[in-house]
Amino acid sequence: MNDLSNTTERQRKPDWIRVKAPTSKAFGETRDLMRSLNLNTVCEEAACPNIGECWTKKHATVMILGDTCTRACAFCNVKTGMPGKVDADEPEHVAEAAAKLGLEHIVITSVDRDDLADGGAGQFVKVIEALRRTTPATTIEILTPDFRGRMQAAVEAIVAAGPDVYNHNLETAPRLYPTIRPGARYYASLRLLEQVKAHDPAIFTKSGIMLGLGEQRLEVHQVMDDMRCAGIDFLTMGQYLRPTPKHTAVIEFVHPSAFDAYGAIARAKGFLQVAASPLTRSSYHAGDDFRAMRAAREIQLAQRNAGPQ
Repeated sequence: MNDLSNTTERQRKPDWIRVKAPTSKAFGETRDLMRSLNLNTVCEEAACPNIGECWTKKHATVMILGDTCTRACAFCNVKTGMPGKVDADEPEHVAEAAAKLGLEHIVITSVDRDDLADGGAGQFVKVIEALRRTTPATTIEILTPDFRGRMQAAVEAIVAAGPDVYNHNLETAPRLYPTIRPGARYYASLRLLEQVKAHDPAIFTKSGIMLGLGEQRLEVHQVMDDMRCAGIDFLTMGQYLRPTPKHTAVIEFVHPSAFDAYGAIARAKGFLQVAASPLTRSSYHAGDDFRAMRAAREIQLAQRNAGPQ
């Protein structure tokens, strides 16, 4: 595990990534609803800095298939071990939560479940189907693992269920995978998102990376190019924050101006939507970003249909 730059870790976090502690009534109501339905959220499990803002707005990212991951990524705060039995009631509970929160857009993610024959793909399908039955107007965004060793079947099943957005994060530059994401393969993750587009070009694809792990500027540019070659529509970029001293160290707190520059380059490369800021996370403002992405595609299609003037 990377234990470099302890000096950086001893420094106070810069002002641009400090957030207020959650205290609102709506925050408590969201938390209580998740507890009552026995649902896990990546907001809590991954120690997301935006939990106060999102839960106050009654937006929560549900993490299905339990709270224990079969991988041990150096950046992630979700606990590692042998997961428990899959909850058969979980899909209906997710749909009930979406209805009670009045969600126009919901994000569903999961732990890695390498112990399951399908990697957990079937549970994603059941959740999507339950949401379509219960809250048909809610748009659905999923953030899946890489389904190592069973990718093709998993992608086919989930795409057939019809999510509106399929997200899978590359997380970092390929050079850093051996220390940051040792259980995954960079090009396999790219192929997964490429397969989504091949099966259904109408589904928006999305991916994200963290900055501050020691990546170089040109490596970030190359990741953007690789994403565009795979047809990825939406890019998110945020600052990596060390969850505990046991996790990989922050090499750099990237300044907001650098995020702005990366965002401008990404838009020039043709992404339909880009979110790049220190506090950006995969599901942060996901509903607003989805609507912006859909509008961008409509404009793009209208321009293509109009042809040369």
